[in-house]
Amino acid sequence: MSSFDLEMMCRVLMKDCEGLLIWKWDDRFGAVLSEFDVTVKDNVRAVLEGVLSVTWDRLSVTRAPAHVRRISDLMGGVLPGQLLFTSDPNQENFVFCAWWPWGNGKTISVRLAPVFQRIDHSERAEKIEWFKDLFLK
Repeated sequence: MSSFDLEMMCRVLMKDCEGLLIWKWDDRFGAVLSEFDVTVKDNVRAVLEGVLSVTWDRLSVTRAPAHVRRISDLMGGVLPGQLLFTSDPNQENFVFCAWWPWGNGKTISVRLAPVFQRIDHSERAEKIEWFKDLFLK
């Protein structure tokens, strides 16, 4: 996926999540984060599935490509009830979203971030800043 395609995908996600999600930055995972009430979970999930074409759960992620399994591991694994959404993971650049229901049964967190394969650390840092600015302007 080209940088242009990645940007367009992110812009669609931002537009489609408008009014549903409020984004903030999560330094721990280098991702945008939103927490929302379960009453809107179907709407949020529909948006994510409409843009991010692959959904992984606790079982299917074990058969995912190695780089998707690494993302899962970095996020602490996909536990029962959690999901990992990705755009086409066979692309050099793609987007993932971790879906984490809270133990209280009332709140869900989503963390969304790009994955840039085959770029150096400084270029990755620059692209992450671009992504952060895109969502938090």
